[in-house]
Amino acid sequence: MRTVLMVAEKPSLAQSIAKILSRGNMSSRKGLNGACSVHEYTGSFIGQSAHFKMTSVCGHVMTLDFIGKYNSWDKVDPAELFSKAPTEKKEANPKLTMVKFLQVEGRGCDCIVLWLDCDKEGENICFEVLDAVLPVMNKPRSTERTIYRAKFSSITDTDICNAMNHLGEPNRNEALSVDARQELDLRIGCAFTRFQTKYFQGKYGNLDSSLISFGPCQTPTLGFCVERHDKIQSFKPETYWVLQAKVNPEKESSLTLDWDRVRVFDREIAQMFLNITKMAKEAKVESVSKKEKVKQRPLALNTVEMLRVASAALGMGPQHAMQIAERLYTQGYISYPRTETTHYPENFDLKGCLRQQANNPYWAETVKALLSEGINRPRKGHDAGDHPPITPMRAATEAELGGDGWRLYEYITRHFIATVSADCKYLQTTISFSIGPERFTCIGKVVTSPGFTEIMPWHSIPLEESLPHCEKGDLFPIGEIKLLEKQTSPPDYLTEAELITLMEKHGIGTDASIPVHINNICQRNYVTVESGRRLKPTNLGIVLVHGYYKIDAELVLPTIRSAVEKQLNLIALGKANYHQVLEHTLDIFKRKFHYFVDSIAGMDELMEVSFSPLAATGKPLSRCGKCHRFMKYIQAKPSRLHCSHCDDTYSLPQNGTIKLYKELRCPLDDFELVLWSSGSRGKSYPLCPYCYNHPPFRDMKKGMGCNECTHPTCQHSLSMLGIGQCVECENGVLVLDSTSGPKWKMACNKCNVIVHFFENAHKVRVSPETCDLCDAALVDVDFNKAKSPLPGDETQHSGCIFCDPVFQDLVELKHAAMRHPMHRGGQGKRQGRGRGKGRRPGGRLNPKKPKDKMAALAAYFV
Repeated sequence: MRTVLMVAEKPSLAQSIAKILSRGNMSSRKGLNGACSVHEYTGSFIGQSAHFKMTSVCGHVMTLDFIGKYNSWDKVDPAELFSKAPTEKKEANPKLTMVKFLQVEGRGCDCIVLWLDCDKEGENICFEVLDAVLPVMNKPRSTERTIYRAKFSSITDTDICNAMNHLGEPNRNEALSVDARQELDLRIGCAFTRFQTKYFQGKYGNLDSSLISFGPCQTPTLGFCVERHDKIQSFKPETYWVLQAKVNPEKESSLTLDWDRVRVFDREIAQMFLNITKMAKEAKVESVSKKEKVKQRPLALNTVEMLRVASAALGMGPQHAMQIAERLYTQGYISYPRTETTHYPENFDLKGCLRQQANNPYWAETVKALLSEGINRPRKGHDAGDHPPITPMRAATEAELGGDGWRLYEYITRHFIATVSADCKYLQTTISFSIGPERFTCIGKVVTSPGFTEIMPWHSIPLEESLPHCEKGDLFPIGEIKLLEKQTSPPDYLTEAELITLMEKHGIGTDASIPVHINNICQRNYVTVESGRRLKPTNLGIVLVHGYYKIDAELVLPTIRSAVEKQLNLIALGKANYHQVLEHTLDIFKRKFHYFVDSIAGMDELMEVSFSPLAATGKPLSRCGKCHRFMKYIQAKPSRLHCSHCDDTYSLPQNGTIKLYKELRCPLDDFELVLWSSGSRGKSYPLCPYCYNHPPFRDMKKGMGCNECTHPTCQHSLSMLGIGQCVECENGVLVLDSTSGPKWKMACNKCNVIVHFFENAHKVRVSPETCDLCDAALVDVDFNKAKSPLPGDETQHSGCIFCDPVFQDLVELKHAAMRHPMHRGGQGKRQGRGRGKGRRPGGRLNPKKPKDKMAALAAYFV
């Protein structure tokens, strides 16, 4: 019996596909990574009995990154990132150990069937899975085929079984096009982002952005928003005049007529027309025309149109809408939501999809009428050759989906029903009048067949005032003629829906990445989302775009990225060489980068107008150890200290508060210490601004506070205040917070564990002595006599907080309430530091860990 491994893109998809193929006769178990399940069943595969193992990944298995030192902003010139810096594939989420999990499940398998999403990203993940699994699978005999690709567009029995019966092969060219895009975005984005972030954050204090990023797609996206902003700012309103006439076909009714000249911009000419028409007493009917018109039903739904409607009509951001659509797809409610196609294939089961909706109370009558009278063939749209349009695949209720899920599903379903409904037909009557020498018109519309507007009432023909029955030559008394003074108005800020249209038109991003680029410019503080989901550029966004225009307009115009996207599509089609496209594009952007660096003064001139220099920003806080003058604390992200005399800037821990620490100084460099705190319920620790940015010892890394400093004698260091290893994480050390009294606590210097102890104690000190059982440092505690919890009216006690029975009821484990879990930025793991009789020079702890210690601690803190 052959063993067949099958891999889907998400755990929920794997379960749904396995349930369909096994007809529910399967067993399931958790995989070793805890995130993915494995579903097993027996069946037939290409005419042979087989044991199937269906599992999944969680999106991309690997991600592209620079190796080692090239990830350091301080050590590497950004220009090197274009060619010299080697890249490598790393696990996208190391905690999932996805490669190991796939290898464990793939070991000993004979074949693999790839059920990844059927787009370019899905093809790329196919080869990531193959790279992990093929080395451990059984070797094929001679020319035996072992790799299969399933193509499907929805999670229905028919589609899944059909995909299993028509297996193909993964597309290497499409995967390569994704590799090329990843590498281009990484190298170009990182080079420009690093340079401009370091340059401007070193000069201005109120930028209010921790990262001044550049992206080959993100920047043109921002450019569209700023272009509209510029049009609004440069707009000069003009006054114009409109002639408005009203006639009275009957005694108590009036009809407003539209002037055929529409408007004039000269007041005197407008007054002349008014005087001429006022001389007439009656309006004469010059012509009456009636014409049957058609409002066409919509084209089938693709991703871009879905995102436009979600933003404009449903008030959902594009990224949020895409996440909901993906959830509806994985649950089997809709077809694949990433498609550029608006044309149904000839063999698509439109009636089958429609029958699914026959019992929904919102549209049951419309659906039943269509099924009995016969559906209309959808309009011929664009066939991009990827997936069918977005279609509802099974019935759902509001209770099932809830909230935004239901609202998006309802729109998709109504849109689908509309595509197979009749067009809306209406009769348009146009009456042309003459008042003196001037012509006026009025138009009326009467719906003769509502068609698709029954299911999409927001597209219905608006009700208008009814027109009187009249013939050519009829005369009507004039009720009123007046001149209206109006002004031209500026355009409004771009809506998300308008921005999506522009991005699609100019080839910026793909249907899958458009929401990501829009979300990025919002997250980076380049635009804000105003009412009506309009995108208003911030000061920073405006200055950046104007700066790019000033230096090199192609960095922000959509033309160059659109050209790159065309080259990437040629790679996907096998018509362009991957290496040549990559090399040519990087060479272009490398030249642009060097020119940008040489011309940065042009953008800097714009920055000077909008932002304040570091020296003029912030408030005095602590003294510089070099010049002994006060440095200024700049609170705007990223918060930092700046010495205007030395012209040095020192980064600080983010997402917390910073204040002076008792005017104490670092013994190494004479800088005044500051105290970082995440709040009253969180953790806090002192740090030296200079040591934080320039680690004094080899075993320290940039971004470490005094609670991780290995200075052997400094009273604030880990060596003097470290108590013992963290009870939860592997590398952390619990360090006494000497500022926390009378509510004393110690906190892990790696994770967010906090231990509260000895409340109301007068003094808590870390002893040089250590515990014989666990090697943790002993603690000396002094209580006030009136509040001492110690037995026998004792006020002093020295012992181990882990092992001493006297301290048992005085210790409580908690987790810090942090504003952001990564409060100090990502840092590599290193050995825990502490104190004890196992210390080596520099304070290295060699703890003796009794086998049952962790179990004892767990029980102790529960």
